Amino acid sequence: MNKTELIDAMAADAGITKAAAKKSLESFLGNVEKSLKGGNRVSLVGFGSWAVSRRNAREGRNPSTGQTIKIAAKNVVKFKAGSDLANSVN
Repeated sequence: MNKTELIDAMAADAGITKAAAKKSLESFLGNVEKSLKGGNRVSLVGFGSWAVSRRNAREGRNPSTGQTIKIAAKNVVKFKAGSDLANSVN
């Protein structure tokens, strides 16, 4: 499912226009992003949680040349599925 298909499904399920569903989805995504940028964790009980984790700098290898390269440290977003979501797909 892509973003457009999700918007269509949200509009149909909620009985709202596609424009309102798009606005709602963009608001949700924007607020999750803002919270994660602020260093906070976002948790939806039963669905899952998003958190920012720090990945340290490390050495890697260029697969085509085998040359050692430095990979910079960076923040990564991690998602952990909640029990209800995990159980629903099994």
